[in-house]
Amino acid sequence: MLYLKVIIIIFLYIGIDDTDSPDGMCTTYLASQIINKFEENGIVLKDYPRLIRLNPFARFKTRGNGAVSLKILNDDNANLARQIVLDEVEKLSMFDCDNTNPGVIFYEGEITKEMQDYAFKAIYEFIEINEAETYAKSFGCEIHKFKKGRGIIGSLAAIALPLSDYTFELLVYRDSKNFGTKRKINYESVYEMDKKTFPETFENIDYGEGYIAIEPKTPCPVLYGIRSNSFEILNDAKSIVKVEEPIKDWCIFKTNQHTDMHIQNADKISDMKQFGCYCIQGEVKNEPKIIDGGHMFFYIFDDSGEIECGAYEPTKNFRDIVSHLRPGDIIKVYGGIGEKNTFNIEKFQVIKLNDIKYENPICKCGKRMTSAGKNKGFKCKKCGNKIKSSEKVPVKIERSLKNSKFYETPVSARRHLSKPICRMNLD
Repeated sequence: MLYLKVIIIIFLYIGIDDTDSPDGMCTTYLASQIINKFEENGIVLKDYPRLIRLNPFARFKTRGNGAVSLKILNDDNANLARQIVLDEVEKLSMFDCDNTNPGVIFYEGEITKEMQDYAFKAIYEFIEINEAETYAKSFGCEIHKFKKGRGIIGSLAAIALPLSDYTFELLVYRDSKNFGTKRKINYESVYEMDKKTFPETFENIDYGEGYIAIEPKTPCPVLYGIRSNSFEILNDAKSIVKVEEPIKDWCIFKTNQHTDMHIQNADKISDMKQFGCYCIQGEVKNEPKIIDGGHMFFYIFDDSGEIECGAYEPTKNFRDIVSHLRPGDIIKVYGGIGEKNTFNIEKFQVIKLNDIKYENPICKCGKRMTSAGKNKGFKCKKCGNKIKSSEKVPVKIERSLKNSKFYETPVSARRHLSKPICRMNLD
């Protein structure tokens, strides 16, 4: 009799979040150091390391609001792996910062539908620490909280989130002696890299602002980061970019960046909630206006209500595009609702332009007529001709905006999760 031996493979999932601060550190760098320790001890990753961005409008979010997760075999090395992770979090986290509250989650077994639902909630909504801890315990996770332990919120999401659409990011790290100093990147080589690898890599340069987007502007360990649609192209991109300082390490992460994963479709304006991220269609109510500080605002409405939309000063020339909207335009806006209940626009699509305006009629002599008084029709100041009708005539106008076209914020102001038009075109 033939017997089949069934081998059940169980994985150990590791989630880490909230280890950085505005003054330094980066959870991806910490993850890269853990991976190095794993390799030294014969512990092999069973998937790409993952970088998962959470709701960009959540309160108390970390600098980039990103958590990382790793996947290994749950074998004889699992306990060593746990200890390496906890030791590195203790060693590298920015505990001096009041808002740095690391959290680590270990989970053995299969990712369940309930865990995935939690992860999407972390993308769409705002989750409290106690709520996340309750979820984690119900899933059978091993929880490690440092200080307040807010990082467990993202750690659990980073483990559980399914990725049907994803991108990759190559992160190159500096030597610690250079942390906080100006990065020495050859900008000409970045332009060359972008020319040779776009659109497989993207968001490398903001050409309108002359802004090198692969270079962070914070004192973190990252020297530069390149985002792409494929893993393979990143090795080519890395070989083109030239730097004039030592490279300490590098790592490629699989990520939900630039997928619009945070965007929920809302049927009506009244369905949207504060701190949520949505796509909503509405009619422009008023002409966009700039206020002190350079921020631009206008309202859209539908049958259920209205909401203020904002294009903020950092979006630069995007405000010029927004300024061409006029009452009666039907648009679909993508973004999120912040602290002041204003809809922060990441991009918008024109559904139908209002390309008609109503003017006084033209007299038979060729002169534009003026009102003869309320409900008294029009008169011509040139020839004295009068007409009884008080109705203005429709005139088709040229618009700089185009029906069906998408318009987006510049690279320098784009959120991590916002899907750029170049990726939408690939779809």
